Amino acid sequence: MSLMEPVKVLVVDDSAHNRRLLTELLESSPDVKVVGTAADGNEGLRQVMALHPDVVTLDLEMPRLGGYSFLRLLKSTAPTPVIVISSYAHKTDVFKALELGAFDFIAKPVRPTPDAVEKLRRELQEKVQAVRLVRSSDPKPVRRPKTVTVEPAFVAGIGASTGGPPAVQRLLESLAPEPSMCLLVCQHMPKQFTRAFAERLDKLGPFSVREAQEGDVVAPGHVFIAPGGRQLVVYRQTGQYVLGTPPPTMQDKHAPSVDRLFMSLAEAFGSKAVGVVLTGMGSDGAVGARAIQKAGGEVWAESEETAVIYGMPQEAVATGAVSRVLPLGDIGPSLVELARRRR
Repeated sequence: MSLMEPVKVLVVDDSAHNRRLLTELLESSPDVKVVGTAADGNEGLRQVMALHPDVVTLDLEMPRLGGYSFLRLLKSTAPTPVIVISSYAHKTDVFKALELGAFDFIAKPVRPTPDAVEKLRRELQEKVQAVRLVRSSDPKPVRRPKTVTVEPAFVAGIGASTGGPPAVQRLLESLAPEPSMCLLVCQHMPKQFTRAFAERLDKLGPFSVREAQEGDVVAPGHVFIAPGGRQLVVYRQTGQYVLGTPPPTMQDKHAPSVDRLFMSLAEAFGSKAVGVVLTGMGSDGAVGARAIQKAGGEVWAESEETAVIYGMPQEAVATGAVSRVLPLGDIGPSLVELARRRR
């Protein structure tokens, strides 16, 4: 796909109204062209083979052949980036779709108010345009049994956006040999999804994973997910490190924001701060990376070879603050090694 050509989109949704609305919103940009629509998974697969779209938007609940089966068959026959469009009521289904290979997801508005439809249009345009930058990866997570936390090692901040949920899951699974650390994860995600994301990750291994709440104490063996629509920061209080979840300010472009998390890590931990920037669009994390470096800490970035979108990692690297650029599969083992050295 040339950067000068429109992104070709196939819309798969059993609702004729939704197909018309999505087509209208997508084609409001001259850089996007809807090449076809389909009312179910079977028709969608035929259209993929005939039209060769650059990206597919997918409803999960459809007659005849549903979204999950569509994803499995698409992956084996004609791998194509898929953006799932799902309601908040089916947030658990979204993460299953991501595990089956979906590229990203968008939450359907609860009520189709003008503001909600405009927000949907912006999200569609942003995520569809992101397909131009897609890097393929084939994570092969290894499930490990739960073990008992030993002693604290250090706290690492993880920042991710587009392509992040599967990357965060793979990273967390690779840290199972060293459950003494604590992770603070900032994943760009709507507020209705972050708790379900945490609950899904909690089933993976030795870490206790939860959506962060105001006043949570940073502890070994715990992973805290930044709540959607709010910030995640850490500060020192009466001999403990405590989490804060303040609302965003007018200056915050993202909520949660990797920059805000990283800056608080730099202030709280200084030279012991560790920030890791994973796949994602934009530059969130670059300002925070400089703050960690200035405090004497370390910043790592996912390499271009495994990042689904090499936007956030590339922007962090461009600051000169990144000390290590690693494939996703090497980040976890390297954090384990660092944790053991710091005991």
